Amino acid sequence: MSEFVINAEHQPPRDINRAIRKAATEYDKITIKNPNATHYLAAGLVDPVELVIDGSAGYFAGTMIHGAKIHITENAGWFPGDNMTEGEVIIDGSAGDGVGQGIYGGTVVVKRDVGSRTGEIMKNGTIIVGGNSGFMSGLFMMGGRIIILGNISEDAGESIIRGAIYVRGSIKSLGKNAKVEELEPEDKKELKELLPEYGFNLDEKEYDSFKKIVPRSNRPFYGKESEEG
Repeated sequence: MSEFVINAEHQPPRDINRAIRKAATEYDKITIKNPNATHYLAAGLVDPVELVIDGSAGYFAGTMIHGAKIHITENAGWFPGDNMTEGEVIIDGSAGDGVGQGIYGGTVVVKRDVGSRTGEIMKNGTIIVGGNSGFMSGLFMMGGRIIILGNISEDAGESIIRGAIYVRGSIKSLGKNAKVEELEPEDKKELKELLPEYGFNLDEKEYDSFKKIVPRSNRPFYGKESEEG
C-alpha cells in the first residue's frame, strides 16, 4: 500500500485539505503529522482513502466525507463525522458535542467519552461510544443506531422519530417521545457481531445489560391521537 505523509504544522486547514485531496488521488494511505487540533481536517473528502490523523483533531473532522476511512489517534472536537454519507471516523480518545451529527451513512466510533447531542438529526448509519454520552443524545434522531457502552445523560432520545439507541450503562432520564424496550434476540446478535470489529470485547453478561431507547410514537408532533404510533 502506498503512503503519503503531510506535515500539518503551521498550515491552515485549507492548505492541509488541498494537500489531502491531491494525495488521495495518488495514494492509498495518508498520514497527517502534527495536526495540532486543527479544525475541518479532511472536510468533504470523497476518495476511498485511509487517512490517519496522528494526534488530535479540532471541530468538524471528517465533515461531509464519502467513502474515506479516518483514524484519529487522540481526541476530536465538536461534530466529528458531521453529515458524512459513507466511510468511517474512528477516534481513539474522547470527542466533543454533536458526534455524528446528521450522518446519512457510515460509522463513527469514539473509544472514550463524548459530549452532548450525539447523533443529533442523524438519518442512518452507526455511532459507537465506548464511554459516556452527554445530554440530549439522539436529539431529533431520524434513523440509524447509536450504541453507548457507558452511561447516557439527561433527555436521552429527545424527540426521536426513528432509529434506536442502545445503552449498556444507566439512563439518567428520557426525552420527549422516547421509551425503553428490552432487546430482541436479533438486536443482541447484531451487537455481538459489530462491537468486536472495533475492539469492544464484552462478555455475555455485559450484553445482557443493554437497554434500547426507541420512539414512543412515529408521529410525535401531531397531537395525542398519534401517541400509539
